[in-house]
Amino acid sequence: MKGATTRIPRPQAPGPRQTDAPRRPAYEPRLAPLPETPEVLVIGAGAAGIGAARTLAERGVTVAVLEARDRVGGRALTVSLRGHALDLGAHWLHAGPINPLVALGRDRGERLRRAPQDSHVWVRHRPGRPDEVRANARAFARADQAMTRGGAEAGADRSAASALPPSLGPWDARVAQVHGLVSGRPLEEVSLQDFPSLEYSENFFLADGYGSYLARLADGLPIALSAPVARVDWSGGRVRVTTAGGTEYRARAAIVTVPIMVLRDGPAFTPPLPNAVRAAVDGFSTGIYEHAVLHWPSSPFRGRDRLAAVQGARHVPAGLLTRIDGTPFHYYELDLHEAAAIDAAGSGVDGVRRHVRAVLGALFGRARLRDLTIPAVSTWRHDPWSLGSWAVVPPGHAPARHVLREPVADTVWFAGEALSREQWGTVGGAYAEGMRAAEAVADRIRAGTA
Repeated sequence: MKGATTRIPRPQAPGPRQTDAPRRPAYEPRLAPLPETPEVLVIGAGAAGIGAARTLAERGVTVAVLEARDRVGGRALTVSLRGHALDLGAHWLHAGPINPLVALGRDRGERLRRAPQDSHVWVRHRPGRPDEVRANARAFARADQAMTRGGAEAGADRSAASALPPSLGPWDARVAQVHGLVSGRPLEEVSLQDFPSLEYSENFFLADGYGSYLARLADGLPIALSAPVARVDWSGGRVRVTTAGGTEYRARAAIVTVPIMVLRDGPAFTPPLPNAVRAAVDGFSTGIYEHAVLHWPSSPFRGRDRLAAVQGARHVPAGLLTRIDGTPFHYYELDLHEAAAIDAAGSGVDGVRRHVRAVLGALFGRARLRDLTIPAVSTWRHDPWSLGSWAVVPPGHAPARHVLREPVADTVWFAGEALSREQWGTVGGAYAEGMRAAEAVADRIRAGTA
């Protein structure tokens, strides 16, 4: 893994289907009609767009939201499987003390549950011995401390891998694999400045799904669905936004929350974005983190919501979240390497299912898989309105966030998870950035400068 740069091949065609059949959200909000003369247009109704729209409404600013999909929530989507709420996208509420959605959830009476700190350890087809469990914990603690110290250094915009201790014993490869999964790319391709925000402490889950929670926050907001934006004209100190269907909207300002990977190719901006802004957008890497939903009653793991660390076999899951909310459901989490290999084979979601069965069968025995089904597989890397799981800052690109946080001509603002330093790659970070941009826009409008 070290020193390698992985390219994600384009999906091959013709060939097996790349995505599962679309699933409707478990909760669909009641949306308000768009106002005739909005002061601000928000492009995108994911976490950043919802956070921006709610903040603007609270500030008394008239807002209209345009969403390309036929649902809200972006990369947070909860569906119902066998009567249980399962997230096909984001499912961790990270960084509880600073995540605005944790505090808001508590105020609203949402059913939050703390993620366990202990995890299963499985070594060479058996549960880990106490000494192996301790060795696993020590390896991760040493790696985390080293990268946290390195990230605190002034100007430490180098690769996260460069700060790893030279040897972590038999868990060396496992540490790199797990942190590559939660970073979206191998640590060689991630800025060290981003590591501290990946700590797994004070995290939460939601009893009825993260996507449903976010959708409830959209209740009553003026959102137009199935309205992808084709062009943003920011000339003349105002904005004119045109959808792919030809409908035009005008406002004093716009907040663009389109994922960075999508923003590279659209919408078109007139005049073109300044060179520094375009370079900031283009310099991010695509983060890949997918998961297969497993229904596996006879899984060897007990205790709800626990991660499983597997070591000592040729192929092991990059991530495995077991017994979600105490149910027979699990998430098998795929990193960039697994997803890229499956895409290269052109085997699509059925290839993911075969891959998961092969890995689990080799680890636990085929007899243990007699009741395993895989009802859903996420494919955010192929979703045209996502093109990846989140945006990753490669070494040397950390200043891009500061560039994108500044408005363009006091008319266009950007927001989204990619702009969050403390909570990058997360729904909480996206929501916080939407709030930040909305506050800035509201201040300008109320001061008469936007």
